[in-house]
Amino acid sequence: MNERHAPSMRRAHRYAAYFAPTIESPWWEAGSNWLGRCAASGQARPQPVFDGLPAELQRKATAAPRRYGWHATLAAPFTLWPHIEEATLRDGLQTLCQAWEPFDMPPLEVALLDDFLALVPAQPSPALHAVAGACVTGLHAFAEPLSPAELQRRRAAGLTPEEDVLLVRWGYPFVLERFRFHMSLTGSLRDTEPAAVDALRAAAQQYFAPLLAAPPLRFEAISLFAEPTPGADFMCLAQMELGQ
Repeated sequence: MNERHAPSMRRAHRYAAYFAPTIESPWWEAGSNWLGRCAASGQARPQPVFDGLPAELQRKATAAPRRYGWHATLAAPFTLWPHIEEATLRDGLQTLCQAWEPFDMPPLEVALLDDFLALVPAQPSPALHAVAGACVTGLHAFAEPLSPAELQRRRAAGLTPEEDVLLVRWGYPFVLERFRFHMSLTGSLRDTEPAAVDALRAAAQQYFAPLLAAPPLRFEAISLFAEPTPGADFMCLAQMELGQ
């Protein structure tokens, strides 16, 4: 297990299992700089500058994913049962990681996913779906059920009947057969002018092009992230290597 960061001093508000590139790798640095924050150190980062993309627009568009850090969701944020300690959760995640070996991810591309920009696989990946499904089912016993208020909030987004069933069963609607691997580059762009969306997309394609043309990104670890207090920025607590 690779724990690059200090252990939590106290119980966090919520935890999540994410895919994140290896800390300090080119992929980690690029994504953290794009978002304007490093979830490993908690420090703000200067965002890259692009012709034709106002800094204010860029800052606003990346605000939502900046809080969560550079990642792709495997098991969405959840609250631990009161009787379960963080150390027990870490042990459970480490055990889950031992069942999988590292693998190359498919090529990624910048895409508009629903109403936000993200890096997504250019082709299906059974391995990604399998690991994500294992995180959802394997960590579910650690998570408290969603509150009625949280269920209502999720449903307000407009879920299909299938997604509602997944929400009630697993605490998140976009899991298992509804899972779509993505690394968010922006928040919702629903109210953003089409020309501004085009500028953001062109900037992302330009910025990530060298990495997208390089050897495939490796899926080598599952990262434990935490939201220390309600509404706080998420931090990367540990990266637990697959196969170990």
